[in-house]
Amino acid sequence: MKNIDTTTLAAGCFWCVEAVFQDIDGVISVTNGYTGGTTIHPTYKEVCSGETGHAESIRIVFDSTKISFAELLEIFFTSHDPTTLNRQGNDIGTQYRSVIFYHTEEQKLIAEKVKSELNAEKAFNNPIVTEIVPESIFYPAEDYHQGYYSGNQEQPYCTLVIRPKVDKVHKIFKSKLKHNIH
Repeated sequence: MKNIDTTTLAAGCFWCVEAVFQDIDGVISVTNGYTGGTTIHPTYKEVCSGETGHAESIRIVFDSTKISFAELLEIFFTSHDPTTLNRQGNDIGTQYRSVIFYHTEEQKLIAEKVKSELNAEKAFNNPIVTEIVPESIFYPAEDYHQGYYSGNQEQPYCTLVIRPKVDKVHKIFKSKLKHNIH
C-alpha cells in the first residue's frame, strides 16, 4: 500500500524504544532486532558483547497518513538522550548507540533536517551525535524480546527505566496516542 512505510531506529535498549512507539497512532508494528553490524544472524548474547557492530534497533511499520516520518523522529529524539555516544543511561556500548537507519533518500533528508534544526535550536545541552545511515539487513531479535515491556511491566528494569520514558512520551504526545491509550 502506498501509505505504508517502514523505518528503523536505534536509541539504546530496544525494549525501551519498542515500548515508546507501540502506543503511537499510525504505528502498525514494532519489531525488536539488530542492524548496522557485520555478524550474520546475531544472537542477543553476541550483540551484547559489543563485537558484532550491530545496534539494538526497532523496525517500525507505519501508516504515513496517520503519522509522518518527521513526527516519528520528534518522538524518537524526545524519548532518549541523542547527545551521548554509544550510551543510554547505564546501557553502555556501540550496541546502544543512537541511529536513524533511513530506508529512502527522502527519509535521509528529513532526518538530516530534523537533526540540524534541533542542533540549531540548542534543543539539548550538547550536540546530537545520532548517526544517520542507510538501512542494512535487519535481524529480528529472539521471540522473548518482542513485546517485552507489555509482558514484564513489573520487572525492575521496566519500572525504573522503561516506564518513565513511556510516561514522558504519553504526556508530551498525548494527541498522537492510539485512542484506547488516552
